[in-house]
Amino acid sequence: MFNLSPMYRRSTGRITTVSDDLMRVDIKIPLSYKNKNYVGTMFGGSLFSATDPIYMIQLMQILGNDYVVWDKASTIRFKRPVTRDAYAVFSFSQEEITAMKQAVLDHGETDIVKLLLITDKKEMVFSEVEKTIYVASKSYYKEKRNRKRDLQR
Repeated sequence: MFNLSPMYRRSTGRITTVSDDLMRVDIKIPLSYKNKNYVGTMFGGSLFSATDPIYMIQLMQILGNDYVVWDKASTIRFKRPVTRDAYAVFSFSQEEITAMKQAVLDHGETDIVKLLLITDKKEMVFSEVEKTIYVASKSYYKEKRNRKRDLQR
């Protein structure tokens, strides 16, 4: 159903596979008239927008309602022009999830950094996307927001 969301449809990306445990999500970004730029290659904004929401939503579902998850920062590095369909694989290991939960338990919050490759589904890398994702316990996050609000008064 995510592919039907207007916010994601406009990116031209399509989720193709989701593992049962949500630890892996595969997307395809087809090259089409909707995302070609002036020189006939894929518009960089399509690459960026098709990859933008996935990690955050994936983590929200994996971690559940006791956590707050926000995208904090993103950087895209274009390696070569995209002249055909592009693909990306979003994955988390159980070790990453365990370490994330432990960091939140120890500190209330943590930032994680994930590197995502946008490829031609083989060896050619078109772009690298670095995502920084904020994760906190819901109680810590509420407390932090209340402290910030009190300081602004």
